[in-house]
Amino acid sequence: MVSGAAAPGIYDAALQRRQALMGASGPAALVKNFRVFSIAMFACIGGLLYGYNQGVFSGVLVMNSFKGHMQDYASDRPEDQSKKGWLTSILELGAWFGCLFSGFVAEVFSRKRGILFATGIFIIGVVVQVTAITGVGHNSILAGRFITGMGVGSLSMIVPMYNAEVAPPEVRGSLIALQQLAICAGIMISFWIDYGTNYIGGTGATQSDAAWLVPICLQLFPAVVLFGGILFMPFSPRWLVHHGREAEARSVLAQLRDLPQDHELVELEFMEIQAQSMFEKRTLREHFPHLAEYTPWNVFKLQFVAIGSLFKTKAMFKRVIVATVTMFFQQWTGINAVLYYAPTIFKSLGLGGNTTSLLATGVVGIVMFLATIPSVLYIDKLGRKPILTIGAIGMASCHIVIAGIVAKYRDSWDTHPAAGWAAVAMVWLFVVHFGYSWGPCAWIIVAEIWPISNRPYGIALGASSNWMNNFIVGQVTPDMISGISYGTYLVFGILTFIGAAFIWWFVPETKRLTLEEMDVIFGSEGTAQADFERMEEINKEIGLDRLTRNIGQNTPPEYDEKHEKGIHEEIKTG
Repeated sequence: MVSGAAAPGIYDAALQRRQALMGASGPAALVKNFRVFSIAMFACIGGLLYGYNQGVFSGVLVMNSFKGHMQDYASDRPEDQSKKGWLTSILELGAWFGCLFSGFVAEVFSRKRGILFATGIFIIGVVVQVTAITGVGHNSILAGRFITGMGVGSLSMIVPMYNAEVAPPEVRGSLIALQQLAICAGIMISFWIDYGTNYIGGTGATQSDAAWLVPICLQLFPAVVLFGGILFMPFSPRWLVHHGREAEARSVLAQLRDLPQDHELVELEFMEIQAQSMFEKRTLREHFPHLAEYTPWNVFKLQFVAIGSLFKTKAMFKRVIVATVTMFFQQWTGINAVLYYAPTIFKSLGLGGNTTSLLATGVVGIVMFLATIPSVLYIDKLGRKPILTIGAIGMASCHIVIAGIVAKYRDSWDTHPAAGWAAVAMVWLFVVHFGYSWGPCAWIIVAEIWPISNRPYGIALGASSNWMNNFIVGQVTPDMISGISYGTYLVFGILTFIGAAFIWWFVPETKRLTLEEMDVIFGSEGTAQADFERMEEINKEIGLDRLTRNIGQNTPPEYDEKHEKGIHEEIKTG
């Protein structure tokens, strides 16, 4: 599968016309598109599960009743830090596997049913974790967190893709950013639930098992709501077109935009989706005629073709670099080191006792949630690049300051409590910078840069980079904190400065472009001339060139009914 080559003149005209019709981005655009905004918010319950699962374990890990069931796996002894790392990071290993197979599920069964499948796996994983109370101990937690991770990883890939595909361009960044806001909400809720349940039965040796069972079991409620409610959500119009259900796709697209089906904006967006789908199917027919029939078995085999195609052209390989390296730097900012081990980190900064460290951890959740809100409102107005660059510089600076404080006062926190609180404040400021920048923006970029047929596999590749680096960070953080102390923050700080440079010099700006126009900004001029000719032919067949020539008209051109029916039949058959 080759990246779609678009005739730049047609897409430039289409872009100008669409931007004139769709209006400005920002909070008002979210109100204008309230229907799709509410659908995206519901889908983001998947992000809530992701965030809650990320945050809840940091508090559970330091509870005395939980430690009693985990033996060496929750010990504070230096020689047991690797085991503690496994107990935490095995979720990320499961998520890595989950996001890899979810591309096939999302393509064959739809994005909507993929969310249903991933939520079911998540529920099974939570139930397995609860069995730790029966005496299975750490084995149950390890197995349950791996299974839960598979569900979380799949949701982390499919939900942004679903939101990207149902969103109009002027609010697409905001709707994808809702995923990160939901993640932050989950983290915030989990931190404060941990803080509250820590008192069940007392905070010492008498602590009840309910202190950690309640936070784990509460995940089931939003999971069940998502599992049932997603059945009533619309399919992605882009998935419908690609699977030959274009009458339904046009209807869904009009409902999502809250416009009549014959409105020029709906017609323009539908034609671009149609053209991209036809281009990819014709290219597939030419290069892989034995896989042209769109059956589940062929789609399974096409996964490997699609993944291979990501590395065959300069334009597609640049997308791979942008997605995987962006996610590498997102994780090596150290954000999940803070989320997974916040109580441990705050203890190392001089805050004594579980209660105080859990309280400081709760503040992390609040400031991250609040800091993410501006991105949801203004990301499509300000753009991705400046926000990512500024956020990276801010996070890196916080790391360097923390490293200096720890280097000077790590052996004298008792006599310099103000230094400890200054370091804690810098952790909170670090979380603020992450909340408005790399939290939402990294996922936005990964979700929006791919063509239709490659999108499930491209997003899966980017998400797999996120989860594999997430796993590594979760595994090594306990050893780094106990072994190199302030060097931990220097490592994260230096890598984050490099991340800022990568974004500024290598990543293109993607705000307010349709998903189909990404081919142009990622260098479609390097695509073979045959691809240009194929796309131009398709644009003429479906009338996109005529629509853009009539740029001042408010109604789409008329089509020959038999000719349009023939085009629709081609999309169905591939």
